[in-house]
Amino acid sequence: MLETYEYRARDTQGNVKQGAIDAESREAVLRHLHDLGLLPVSVNAKRASVLKRDVNLGLSRRVKLAEVAVFARQFATMIESGITIVRALSILQAQTNNPTLREAVTAIRQEITSGKSFSDAIAGFPKVFDTLFVAMVRAGEVSGTLDQVLSRAAETLETRVELQRKIKSALTYPAAVVVLVVLILTAMLVYVVPTFQSIFTSLGSQLPLPTRILMFVSHLAVTFFPLLILFYVGVVVGFIRLRRTKRGKALLDRLVLKLPVFGSLVQKYAVARFTSTLSTLIRSGVTLVPSLDIASGVANNTLVAAAALDTKRGVSQGEGIAERLGTHPIFPPMVAQMIAVGEESGSLDTMLEKIARFYSQEVSAMTESLSSLLEPLLIVVLGAVVGSMVIALYLPMLDIIKLLK
Repeated sequence: MLETYEYRARDTQGNVKQGAIDAESREAVLRHLHDLGLLPVSVNAKRASVLKRDVNLGLSRRVKLAEVAVFARQFATMIESGITIVRALSILQAQTNNPTLREAVTAIRQEITSGKSFSDAIAGFPKVFDTLFVAMVRAGEVSGTLDQVLSRAAETLETRVELQRKIKSALTYPAAVVVLVVLILTAMLVYVVPTFQSIFTSLGSQLPLPTRILMFVSHLAVTFFPLLILFYVGVVVGFIRLRRTKRGKALLDRLVLKLPVFGSLVQKYAVARFTSTLSTLIRSGVTLVPSLDIASGVANNTLVAAAALDTKRGVSQGEGIAERLGTHPIFPPMVAQMIAVGEESGSLDTMLEKIARFYSQEVSAMTESLSSLLEPLLIVVLGAVVGSMVIALYLPMLDIIKLLK
C-alpha cells in the first residue's frame, strides 16, 4: 500500500530540495532520492488527520478510468513513433494534470530506470492500473507488440467509460426524481400540512378520511422529525456500507437484476463488459485460464465474477468455456451458443468481441429509449403524489362550500 512521504534533500551543489513522494516504504523513497542524485536529509511519513481522511474519502486523489485511457492512448502513440519508454513517461509526467497519476508516472519511470520492466512497475499501483491493464502490458512486452496492446487497452477502457456514462445517465434521472419526491413530501408534511390543521380544528366538523390520514401522518412527521432525518441518513449510509461488503454487494446485484427494465439493462452491461475484457485479454496473448481469472477480478458484478471463476475451474478440468458459462443465468443462452461456435472455429476472441459489440449496442439503445420514456412517466408520478396531498387538504373546504350553498 502506497503512503505519502515528505522529504528534504541536498543536490550536488548543496541546495536544499523538498517535496513529497508516494511509495511503499521509507527505503523506497531513499532509493528514489539516490537515483535522482540527491542526498537525503530527512524522510518522514505524512500523517493525515482522521477528520481529513473521513471527509475526503479518497475521492480527491482518485484516477478516473478516462484518464488511464488517455494515458494508454498517448503512450502507445509515442512508443509507435519510436520514442523510448523512459522518454515517453517523462513527457506524460509533464503533461498529466491529475497529481496522483503524475506521481505514479514519476515513480514508474524511476523504477524502469533502475531496471524494472514496465509491467512490473505499473503493477505496484493497483489503484491506478487494474489487473487487466497490467496483464495486457505484460503480454505486449512478451510478444513485442506493446504499442498495439496499449492501443487495444485504450479502446477497451474508452468503451467501458462510454458504457458507464450511459448507464449512469439512465439511472441518475429516476434516482434524482425519487429524492425530490421524498424531500417534497417531507417538507409538506412538516411545514405545509400543520398550517391547515388549526383551520380544520376550528371547523369542528368530521374531516374526510383522506384528510384525517394525511393529518395523522403529518403529526407523526412533526413529532418524530429528528428521527425521520436520522432514518434518511441511516438509509443512505446503510446502503453505502452494504455496497462495500462482499455479501451486501452480491445481494444488491441480485436485487437489481430482478427490477423491471433496469435489471435487463444492468445484465446487458455486465455481459458486454465481461466479454469485451475476455476478448481483449485473449487477443493480447493471455491464455484462457488467467484471462478468466483477471476478468473475474475486474468484473463490476458479483454474479459475473462468480461465473468467471466457476468457468475457470471447468476449463482447468478440460471443459469448454461455453459449457460451464451457460449454466449461469446471468449469461443469456445466445452468449453460450456464440462462444461455443467461437471455440469450435478457433476464433473465440473474435466471437467474444462480436458479443460485446452487440450488447454494447443494446445498452445504448435501451438508455436512449429509457430517457425518453421515464421523463414523462416520472413527472406524472411526481404530480400524482403532490396532487393527492393537495386534494386531501382541500376536501374539507369543498364540504364547507357545499354546506354554505
